[in-house]
Amino acid sequence: MDASIAITNRSLHDQVVSRVRDLIIEGTLEPGSRIDEAHLIEELGVSRTPFREALRTLAAEGLVIVRPSKGSIVRKLTPEDVFSMLEVLGHLEKLAGELVCERASDKDIQSLVDLHERMMDCYRLRDRMPYYKLNQEFHSRLADLSGNGTLREVQSNIQARLKRIRYIGNQKPESWAGAVADHEEMVAALKNRDGRRLGEAMSSHLSKTWDRVKDSI
Repeated sequence: MDASIAITNRSLHDQVVSRVRDLIIEGTLEPGSRIDEAHLIEELGVSRTPFREALRTLAAEGLVIVRPSKGSIVRKLTPEDVFSMLEVLGHLEKLAGELVCERASDKDIQSLVDLHERMMDCYRLRDRMPYYKLNQEFHSRLADLSGNGTLREVQSNIQARLKRIRYIGNQKPESWAGAVADHEEMVAALKNRDGRRLGEAMSSHLSKTWDRVKDSI
């Protein structure tokens, strides 16, 4: 691993979590692999306590399995796991899209449009990780603006577990272009507050995500 991943401010728990999460999302830490704590602690330049606290946070997100006395491993999802989560997420985000168009303020709608535009800037530069993180923020923000706390909680839980899967969905240029086209459709519906159209676009996007990732799991 590159020395540039070293933590610059060792007191910030969220920085450690973010760096390790990125290593999992990008596949540097492969699904099913044992996490070499000693090596990562040295590479990141942190002590054992914040690193293990970070692992516990990532375990709560569903990205890591902490095994006492055996070491932690990167969670590996089966195709069945991924399909079932995407199926549920598709229905959740369809509802979220309908509710946002009904309940969100004009300012909130504009905040989603602005997020989309920032994503498009990253896409034009083919800057994949920043695009991915803004994409995650877009979907989280959409759930937040639904005004339904239960929907938000369940959506957040599933989205966290699918981080690596959603990232590899944009691996191929044609898949990434397809995902971008999906988001253009979402934003067009948002601007018109067309809840049915947005809901269908969200559902279709998640269905296509399965098609984009199923051969890579």
